[in-house]
Amino acid sequence: MSTTDSPSSIQLERPRRADALRNYEKVLAAAREAFAEGEESTSLEEIARRAGVGIGTLYRNFPNRQALLEALYINEVEEVSSAAAKFADTGRDPWESFAAWFDQLSGYLATKRALSAELLNYLEPTAPLFQSCRASLYESGAPLLRQAQDAGAVRPDVDIADVMQMVLGIGKIPTGDRAQVQHLLRIALDGLRYTPQSQPARRPN
Repeated sequence: MSTTDSPSSIQLERPRRADALRNYEKVLAAAREAFAEGEESTSLEEIARRAGVGIGTLYRNFPNRQALLEALYINEVEEVSSAAAKFADTGRDPWESFAAWFDQLSGYLATKRALSAELLNYLEPTAPLFQSCRASLYESGAPLLRQAQDAGAVRPDVDIADVMQMVLGIGKIPTGDRAQVQHLLRIALDGLRYTPQSQPARRPN
């Protein structure tokens, strides 16, 4: 991924053959499961075992650990970003669309926390991978936020950067209790609802 990549150009080099693609996706799913459990030190052999494939199959798709980590990171971001477009196109209530994306973003944190920590062993925090993925999340969530604000469902004095910082900040709270983190995220989401009592001013663009 080059420094000129745009958020919409983030893509994975997935196999074309159906059987190879199934194995590729099995490995990513197994790696996602391991990182969601906080097992960042899981070996590639263990990930292959979880995926039900041989280690040779894993290496044909991901020549080293960094390649697997980067592919999983991009895949997770793509899923959250594509979910935003899906929610926007359903014609559902603007608040429900925004809340559904917020939940998807919150779920992404479970994998991101351990995954990004290990990726920092290979990449600088300012690496193009992180910059492009962050931009993709901002770009996908901003229309849903504006739509909910225009409908009077979300307070107008926040922007997508506020939302992202809030979600990521809560996700970094040092606790082994995921239920507590999810509870805090629900409180944060409720705090974004527009309340006529406060009547905050919309932030200038």
